[in-house]
Amino acid sequence: MVNLSKIVNESVVATLEKFAAAKLGAEEVAVTLMALDQPSATANYRGDAPIYPASVVKLFYLVAAHQWLANGQISDSAELRRALHDMIVASGNEATAYVLDVLTGTTSGPELPLKELAQWHEQRNAVNRYFHTRGFPEINANRKTWHDGPYGRDRQAVDTFVPARNILTTNATARLLAEIAQGTCVSPDHSSQMLELLHRNFTDPHRADPQACDFIGAALPSTARLWSKAGYMSVARHDAAIIQLADGRKFILVIFTEKHSDEKGIIPDLAARILAGLNT
Repeated sequence: MVNLSKIVNESVVATLEKFAAAKLGAEEVAVTLMALDQPSATANYRGDAPIYPASVVKLFYLVAAHQWLANGQISDSAELRRALHDMIVASGNEATAYVLDVLTGTTSGPELPLKELAQWHEQRNAVNRYFHTRGFPEINANRKTWHDGPYGRDRQAVDTFVPARNILTTNATARLLAEIAQGTCVSPDHSSQMLELLHRNFTDPHRADPQACDFIGAALPSTARLWSKAGYMSVARHDAAIIQLADGRKFILVIFTEKHSDEKGIIPDLAARILAGLNT
């Protein structure tokens, strides 16, 4: 059996050495690797470190939306499906804002009196409550994603309530992706619908997808298949992927990097080293 911990740790060390000139620090990388064909086969490097997830949090909003649909808590509609598609496929922030409003019954807008703000924030925590009861206590998923930053009551919430930002770990993200990959997230049918949105084409130059081509997908052989959600902004560059190799083996690989969002080579380099280790 392949030693996943050895692969992850040695790969991280090698990538840190390669990007030493860019001052990539050991505390600025987190990795979780899972082999889905081996029960309990998982390894991580700083996998429980709380990190701002950028757009990777949209995975959790996607799952919550499907759970709400399955429970009848929200109504299915063409507009909701359009938003879910744009949130995942194109990583749209406006679509994400709409989805979070639908999930929580809240809206953005002008500032609120403190008592009303507290009530608003309690509603906004609906996604957190769901995941915390499911055994994801280490996450915070109650903020919209932004281009220019929050305004009004969203800004008030950032200034008033802690944590101020969304938080994920690579371990929690990998666990959620594993459930989707195995068809146990919400239901097999809902998992299949989520996988359809997460599927990435990383080999066709006429359909270049930056969420695939600039992240883990850049390290994959053309015979592999990829389902993923990337996230990047000024202080974060992350990717969370389900990978299926040509021989049928399937893996979850989640890589978060902080403070080096403009360094496009880190995630592909680390992913390539991990994949090479899996194939030795």
